[in-house]
Amino acid sequence: MSENSAAPVQEQEIQSESRFSYFESIGVIVGHGVGAGILSVPFMASHNPWWMSLIILIVAFAVNVLLHLMVAELSYRHGGAQFVQCLQRTIFKGKVGKVFTWIAFGLLGLSVILNCCSYITGVATALYQWFGLPLWAGMLIYYVFAALVVFFGMKAVGISEKYCVFAMIAVMLVLMIAAFTVGLNPLPSAFTTINKVLGLYGMVSFALSSVMSVPTVVKGSNGNKKQIRISVILGTGINVTLVFVLTLITLLACGTGVSENGALVDLSGKIGGWVGIVGYVFTILALSTSLWANTLNLRDIIHEQFRKIPLRLCWVIVSLPCLIITLISLIPVFNATFVKFASVASVIQIVTNLAIVVAYSVTRRKFPDSPLLGKWGALGFQILVIVMALVASVGAVIGTS
Repeated sequence: MSENSAAPVQEQEIQSESRFSYFESIGVIVGHGVGAGILSVPFMASHNPWWMSLIILIVAFAVNVLLHLMVAELSYRHGGAQFVQCLQRTIFKGKVGKVFTWIAFGLLGLSVILNCCSYITGVATALYQWFGLPLWAGMLIYYVFAALVVFFGMKAVGISEKYCVFAMIAVMLVLMIAAFTVGLNPLPSAFTTINKVLGLYGMVSFALSSVMSVPTVVKGSNGNKKQIRISVILGTGINVTLVFVLTLITLLACGTGVSENGALVDLSGKIGGWVGIVGYVFTILALSTSLWANTLNLRDIIHEQFRKIPLRLCWVIVSLPCLIITLISLIPVFNATFVKFASVASVIQIVTNLAIVVAYSVTRRKFPDSPLLGKWGALGFQILVIVMALVASVGAVIGTS
C-alpha cells in the first residue's frame, strides 16, 4: 500500500449536535445562497445578450460547485470545522498565526452580522410596505419569530430551510405561469460592454454563494461523502435554476423595462399588483433562509473559538447585535455609516474565499487522496477558482459603471 493511500481520511472525527436528511442538507445550501442577489440578476442580464447570460450561468454554476466542494473537503478533513478553525490549522500557525486567526474571526463575524442586519432591514421594509408596520416594529417582530429558529438548534434550521425551499419553488412556478399570460418580449441580443458581462458574472456568483453553510452540511451529514456531494451539487443546481427562471420570466415579461428596483417590482408592474404580494412572500422566505444559515454558522464559529460558551448563549451573542445595529441604523445620523459598513461585507467574503482555497491547497498536499473532489481538486482547478473569484469581485465593483 502506498504512502498516499495509507494517509488518514481526516484529522478529526466529525461530531454534530444533530443529523440532517438529504433534503435538509440541500435546503441549507439553497437557503444560504438564495437571497437579495437573485432579485438583481435580471437587471444585469438585460444589459447582456441572452446567450452570454446563459454562458455565465453555466460557468458560475461549475465554478461555484468546485469552490463549495473544496470548502466541504477542507471542513471534512478537520472534523466538520468552520472556516476560522480550518484556517488556524492550516495557514495561520504559530504566534503570528494566532493574530491572523483573531483578525479572520473578527472580520468574518463582522461580515455575517452586517449581512444579517440587511436581512432584518429587508424583511422589515417588506412588512412596512405590506401591512404598514413601522420599521422598528417589523424588526422586533421578525427577530422574535425568525431569529428564534436558530435558538432551537441545527435540526430546526435544517427543517425550516427545507420547507422554505419548497415554498420558494412554488412561488417561482406561480410567477412563471403568470408571466406567460401577458405579451412576451424578445430576449435581449445586443452586446453592450465588457463591464456589464463582468457585472453579471459577479452578481450571479454572489447569488449562488453558500460557502459558509458548507461546513454545517458536512457536520449535519455526519461526514457522509455521498450526501455532501449531492447536497452541494443539487443545492447549487436549484439555486442556479431559480436564478435562471426568475431572470427568464422577468426579461420575457418586461423586455427593456427591467429596472434596478428588483425583478419582483418589475413583474408586479407588468403582470399585476398581486405579484407584489407574492413577491413579499418570496422576499421574506429568501431573506429568512439566509438569516438562519448565517447566524447558525457564526454561532458555531464562536462556539469553536470559545468551547466553554454554550451554543444557545453563542446564538445570543450572534443575533442580538444584529437587532441592535439594525435598530440603530434607523437613526438618520447612523444610516449612511451603516450602509458603508455593509458594503464592506462582500469584500470580506471574497477575501475569505481566497484564503479558503489556499487552506484547501495546503490540506490537499497533506492528504492527497481527496475523498470529495478527486482530480477536480487539483492545482489547476484551485487556480481557476481563485481567478474566477477575483473576476467576480472585479465585476461587482465595475459592473454598474
